Amino acid sequence: MKTALSIAGSDSSGGAGIQADMKTMTMNGVYAMTAITALTAQNTTGVSGIYQVTPEFLGQQIDAIFQDIRPDAVKIGMVSSPALVEVIAQRLKAYKAENIVVDPVMVATSGSVLSEDAAVSLMKEILLPLATVITPNIPETEILSGMKISSPEDMERAAKFIGDKFHCAVLCKGGHRINDANDLLYEDGEITWFTGKHIDNPNTHGTGCTLSSAIAANLAKGSDLKGAIEQAKAYISGALESMLDLGKGSGPLNHAFMLCDSE
Repeated sequence: MKTALSIAGSDSSGGAGIQADMKTMTMNGVYAMTAITALTAQNTTGVSGIYQVTPEFLGQQIDAIFQDIRPDAVKIGMVSSPALVEVIAQRLKAYKAENIVVDPVMVATSGSVLSEDAAVSLMKEILLPLATVITPNIPETEILSGMKISSPEDMERAAKFIGDKFHCAVLCKGGHRINDANDLLYEDGEITWFTGKHIDNPNTHGTGCTLSSAIAANLAKGSDLKGAIEQAKAYISGALESMLDLGKGSGPLNHAFMLCDSE
């Protein structure tokens, strides 16, 4: 069985972060492992607390994984401090990790800020250049590129700028009222659009975590990047179409929709 490691924060409500990553990787056919960067007290209405692990302990978690069950892919999500970014980059380099998917989580769907400015700066400097692909949404793409995005053409320009600067592929996710469910991949100088159908579901908590984890899972199984993205988008669509409705805010996806459909 292929394996994947998620380095991310824990979501106590189970819809995003480590919990969403484990569900997604499992449903996409790989063995999921974790290195937790932070504990969060959160639910569908917002984040009320963040308890960050120490850099030393995060390093121990990553060492424990690579020294025993080497992951075929690595997904990186919420990393809130520069010290944690530094540990992750150092360990991934040391272990020559492959198929690295970075979801540059900076702001939660609810609007809560999840990463310090210094962490974002260091992420640009030492983590993004290690990535196979990064998966920013529109606001995150604006932060990484320093450009205002208000059209598909802006998405293309920003993705090219980021990809050329950090030497990685960039999947700029649509949404946020720009190009809806269509995502843009910039890879090796080539632009590819992935069209998606609009699904009228207000419960989108954890969609970014889920997409990046599904991409990592499919890369771990040997898919090329475009194939991994296509499969991940199909999985996201199924999880949204299931219309799970939990919580008082933006609820989680139904990560196990395939099991529910089979009953």
